[in-house]
Parts: sequence; C-alpha cells; structure tokens
Amino acid sequence: MRRTSGRTEPRLAGVVGALLGTLLAGGCAAMPDSGGVTKIELSKSSADKNFQVRVFPVEPTKGARPQELLAGFLDALTADDDYGTARKYLTPTAAAHWNAETGVKVLGGTPTRPDVDVTDSDMDISIPLLGQLVAEVDERHSFRTEAPRDLRIDFSFVREKAGGEWRIDKLPDGLILNEANFRNSYRQVHRFFYAAPDPSAASVGSVTNQDVLIADPIYLRRRIDPLGSAANAVVAGPSKWLAPVARSAFPDGAKVHTVTLDGNQTGHVTVADVDLGSLTACRRMATQLLYTLADQGTGQINQLELKGAHGGPTCQASRGDEPMTGPGSLAGQMATRQFYQREDDGALYESRGSDGDGVPVQGPLGRAQPSGRRLGTIAVARDGEHAAAISGDGHQLFTVPFTDGVGTMPPPVLTTPARPGAKVEDGLASPTWDGRGDLYVVDRDPQSPKVLLIRGQKVVEVPVERLDGRSVQGIKVSSDGVRVALLLKDGKDGKDGKGYSLWLGLLVHEGSKDAPSAKITGLRLANPAFEEVVSVSWAEADQLLVLGKEKDKLQQLHYVSTDGSPNPDARLPGGGEMTTVAASEYQANGAGNGGTPLVPPVLALQGAQGKPYRLVNNQWRELGLLYRVSSFIYPG
Repeated sequence: MRRTSGRTEPRLAGVVGALLGTLLAGGCAAMPDSGGVTKIELSKSSADKNFQVRVFPVEPTKGARPQELLAGFLDALTADDDYGTARKYLTPTAAAHWNAETGVKVLGGTPTRPDVDVTDSDMDISIPLLGQLVAEVDERHSFRTEAPRDLRIDFSFVREKAGGEWRIDKLPDGLILNEANFRNSYRQVHRFFYAAPDPSAASVGSVTNQDVLIADPIYLRRRIDPLGSAANAVVAGPSKWLAPVARSAFPDGAKVHTVTLDGNQTGHVTVADVDLGSLTACRRMATQLLYTLADQGTGQINQLELKGAHGGPTCQASRGDEPMTGPGSLAGQMATRQFYQREDDGALYESRGSDGDGVPVQGPLGRAQPSGRRLGTIAVARDGEHAAAISGDGHQLFTVPFTDGVGTMPPPVLTTPARPGAKVEDGLASPTWDGRGDLYVVDRDPQSPKVLLIRGQKVVEVPVERLDGRSVQGIKVSSDGVRVALLLKDGKDGKDGKGYSLWLGLLVHEGSKDAPSAKITGLRLANPAFEEVVSVSWAEADQLLVLGKEKDKLQQLHYVSTDGSPNPDARLPGGGEMTTVAASEYQANGAGNGGTPLVPPVLALQGAQGKPYRLVNNQWRELGLLYRVSSFIYPG
C-alpha cells in the first residue's frame, strides 16, 4: 500500500486549519465563484482526513444569464451527488445525452470565460471556456499527467422561449475540474491484478511472477460508494496502459452486487455472472478484491469472503495465504537488509544495527580488488545471497555470490567494447534485479545505447519502444518484473540543457525458456513538472521515490505513483544536498503503532561528504561509519 508521511491524525484545530488552508491555497477549491450559498461540512471519514471540503449542489436560479449558468454548472460538477443537479442546467435533450462518466479534464487553475454580451432578443449564444489542461482521467478511471497545454471548450446556450430561461444546449461529455476541486472530489485507488505470465521464466520456489498482484492506480469519486466503486473497478478489468502485463481472475461480464465490512476486519462481496465453483479461481478473485478494498482507508482488512449473489459456493482470501501473492511478494524477506559500498576500495558491507556498524559481505565483493582498482556500481540481488558488480572502467559486469568459497572474481557475464576516447559514463550502468533473479543493466555506449537482460549466462537485448531520440541512462525494475522506471537523456548529444527525465514503462516478456526475449513498451512521462531527476527507487510495490527538481524549486524528495502522478499525502523532508536515494518494496502484513504499515526506512547519501542517512520517524539520522560511502542500498 502507499507510503504516507506517518503523521498521526490531527486534532480539531489542525482539521480546521487544514480546511481553511485548502480553501485559501486552492482558490476555488470546491468553492463556487458565483451562484447560491454552498454548505460545507467536515467529513469524518479517515479516507478524507486531508480533504475536509464537501460540496452540496445548488440549482440554477430563475432568470440566470448564460455566464451564470456556466459557472453554476461547473460548480455542480464538484458536488457529491449523481450529477442530477448539474443536469438541471441543461436542456432536456442535452441532459438526456450528456455522459458524465467518460472522463475528467483537469485544469491547472480556474478556467476563464470571456465576457459575452447577451441581449433580451438573443435566443442562442456560445461561450468558450478557456484553461490549461494538466491531466486527464479516461473512461476507465486512469489518470495521466500532461505537459500543460491550452484548452478551449465551447458551450452553446439556448433560450426556451422569448423571455424564458436559458439552458446549456451543447457541451462535451465528461467533467471539467480544476486541480483543487479534482483533489477534493476524487481519490486515488489502487486496484490489483495479476502480473502476466512470462513464458520464458522458471518458477522461484512456489511463486511465479504471474501469481503476484500489481497495482493499477485509478481515480474514483471520494465520497460516492467508495467500497462499491472500487470493487466494480476491479471487476471491470485493468487500465489500457497496464493491460499488456496484467491479468484478472474475473471473467468478462462479472458484476458486483454488494460490498460490506464487519467488525472482524473481514470484507464480504457478492458477485453475479461469475462461476465460483473452482476454489482456485474463486480465491484468486477474492485476493484481488482483498488488497483493493484494503487500500481504501476504511481500516485494516485482513480477510475477504466472496460469494455468489444467488447462493452457491463461497471462498475466502487472507493476507496470510500461502503462497504469498500480495503486492511486493517477490521483493522477499531479504529486501529489508541494508548494504553500503566503501568509497576508498569499493568493498561491499552489510549494515548492522541502528548505529550503522557493518561487516564486509563474504566473498570477493567484501574485499578490495587485487588490481587495486575499485569496483563501480553494485546491486544486491533480492535474495540477499549474491550481487551484480560493474568494473571500475564500466565495461564488465560480474555476478558474484556471497560465500567465502569464492576466492576471486568469477569471469564476467557481460563485456562491452571500450571505444577510443570512451569515458566511464559511456559504459555499463544501473544494474537492477527483479524478484525472480533476472538482472537488467544499461549499456550507455553513445553509438549504441541499449537495455540488456542477463538470465544465467544468457544476455538478451531488450528493445525500448518509442524512445523518440532519447537514450536510456538508468533503469529500475520492480520486483514483479513487469514494470520499469527509466531515466532518459533528451537529445542526441545531451547538450540541450536538460537533465534526466523519468519515464514509466511496461516490461513485456516473450520467447521460451531456451530463447527468452522481452521488450519495454508503453512509455509514459512521470510528473512533467520534473525539470531534472537525480535518483529513483521503487518504494513499496506501487510507487517510486524520486530525488529530483521541479522548475523554479529546490531539489526535493517526491513519492510518485505508477501512473506518474505525485503523492501529495507523502512528503519527505530534505533532499537538497543528496545525490542518491533508496527505498524498499517490502512491506510487512502487520502494522506498528497507530496502524502504520511496517516498512523499511528510506536511505540517502549526501553529496560531497559521502555521508549516509536513514529517515527515522520523519527525521534524517546520520550513520556514524568509519568509512566514506559511495552508495547506500537495498537489495534490488
């Protein structure tokens, strides 16, 4: 589940302060700029603790002019109803045909409406609505950030008869909301599907990647049947973007009838048009619903019962089911171990204890290299038993077990040519492991940059679709092995003045065990506000931790969802002097004090001084090590 700042529930004064802050900072956040009085009340739902503004719709006033009607209609779109009041601003024909569920256009600020003269003799008129589009939600509830662009939407008005009432006659389907109203009216929901099977992979233990749930973030209305709408979103299937790597246990045509919770941390869902006769299939469906409903801020849900609407077989899913299939299951228990690399000789140590003392790992990676030249980047595998290491010149890649039985470095699994005049920055970089033991690395050769998959002794090039002239400079693969974060360099020679940009993609596996193949597709820009990205890490199974800089702002730490949207509820202090950051996908099934999920702390490395830090209770604590550190890492 999504990481938050870990702060406790605010007291009443804090709630009122947050309410006033939302109104003042958002400008017209759920506050109409014209029309009648709107009632505001505080929500008691834990899911709404950061969004206390609730809007009740106001019907059109008698004799309202087109400008007033348009303002009132836009305000009514933010109300917590079924848009019945909004339809009263439309002609009967327009009200019958207008579809509010086709999506949402999110504007960067309050839209403007040019002044249009209306005389008593006018019977029809058109008014343009002008704004800056910054994001969209499609008909399947998927959110997509946009590079800001100007938007014009025309509304047509007619008068029913001479001296009669004006109404909106023509308008686009869907909703139009500014960012503040969108955040107040909608909440992000993570629905879960199974990772698509990899036809070329062997299983790891009793779990293969297609047994593991992956998050598909969507946006649903905040206070309109939150549990029912989330359950229906699961049954409807994955988003267009995630569909190539996601599979649902629900058949087409399945329907949700009821969703209820009892006092024993158990959810109950009844479905129709679904055959629950297969216990395996039933449990897979129940598991999808369990993790989706547990993401709704309604309290801890540890178990879910699934049954048919007309009786018949039932089944249950629990967080403790074996094999573990919840999100992040392939991150492994070893994902909480912390390692660091000494700057002087490149040796790899495992951190032990809260004071940061560590011990060298067993085997050749725990010692200085006989050549005297330190190793480059090291990535510890998720099983915590071996690691990948890049040579100091950037042209060799080794996989090395943590055992004293290995006295010297094994032969490299990958060697790239050193071209005349090549720099270390042109070599191999960014090794990263998925949860099944596959290793990925970027070859930054300026003449032929590429992503490579290493499985055992096989090296396979992984093409990246639609790079549009960009080159891959870094990669982080999720533990489930089907999603990637890419750092891309814009421009052929990188001299366009821009830093690395962060993109999300899908890792589609193909081929066979003897001839594995894969490709990266579906690239989407993560948070277009980033001007430069310095470091990125997966943080739990459904979001990224990004060290980056937005335009006209200082470098900061950000949590970014896998749909590319920032997580405003999870803020981290500092980041200005840091050079790398690391987090872990691991999350325990239990919870600590106050129900806070048990997750490993964020790790960071400060720039020129090479000082490692842990984030504990929202405060950075330096580790008192005897050595300067070049990297501070989690497995993966």
